[in-house]
Amino acid sequence: MDRFSLIAWFVDLTGLPPSWGDQYEHVISALIVLIFILIISLLIWRKLRHTEDRLVPENRTTLANIAEVIVEALLRMLEDALGPTARRHLPLIAGLFLYLLISSLTGIVPGMSPPTESINTNLACAVVVFLYYNVIGIQTHGIRRYFKHMTGPVVWLAPLMLAIELISHIVRPVSLSIRLMGNILGDHVVLQIFEGIAPVIVPIVFMMLAIFVAFIQAFVFTLLSVIYIALAQAGDEVE
Repeated sequence: MDRFSLIAWFVDLTGLPPSWGDQYEHVISALIVLIFILIISLLIWRKLRHTEDRLVPENRTTLANIAEVIVEALLRMLEDALGPTARRHLPLIAGLFLYLLISSLTGIVPGMSPPTESINTNLACAVVVFLYYNVIGIQTHGIRRYFKHMTGPVVWLAPLMLAIELISHIVRPVSLSIRLMGNILGDHVVLQIFEGIAPVIVPIVFMMLAIFVAFIQAFVFTLLSVIYIALAQAGDEVE
C-alpha cells in the first residue's frame, strides 16, 4: 500500500486541497490521531458514566479496563514524583502520554506516517510542557522567588547562574523534540526498508520493535515532563 494512501483518502474525504497531503502530512496525521482518541474517549466515557460500571470491572479485557490501567500507572508515577499535587497534573500527563503513544504507533499502520517523526509535532508538545511547568513554578513560589531560585545563593555569580539556567530551560523542549523525532523517524525508516526487502513475516519483528520504541519514547517524554514539573515546584527553601 502506498505510504500516503490513507492521508490522500482523508484529504479527499474532508475536501482539503490535494497539495496538503504532501505539505501538511504530519498535521493531517495528528488530526487523524486526535479524532481517533476522541472517539475512543467517548466510548470509554459512555461505558463508565454510570457509577456501578466504574465500581465493578468486567471480567474480560475492554477499552475501559485498559484505560484504567494506564491512568492508574501514570497516577502512581505522578504521586511518587509530585506527592499531593499529582492529581492536578494528571490530565496533562495522561493526555500527553496517550497522544504520543498512539501517534507513534501509527507508524506501523500501512499508509500512515507517524506525526511524531516531525519536529513540528514534537516541538508543539514540548512547548506546552515548557509553558506549563514554568506557570506551575510561578504559581507555587511567586514570580520573584521563582526567578531568584535561578540565580543561585551567591550574589556575584547570579548573572552567570541565571544565564546557565535560562539556557538549560530553553534546551529542554528542543531536547524532548529531537529525541522523540530521531527515535520514531529511525524506527519508521527501518520498518519501511524491511517491508520493501521482505514484505512477509520479517516486518512482524520490526513491528514489535516499533511498538516497544513507541511505548518507551512516550514514557520518557512524559517522565521528563513530570521531572520538570517537580523541579519547578521544588525549592521552597529559597527566600
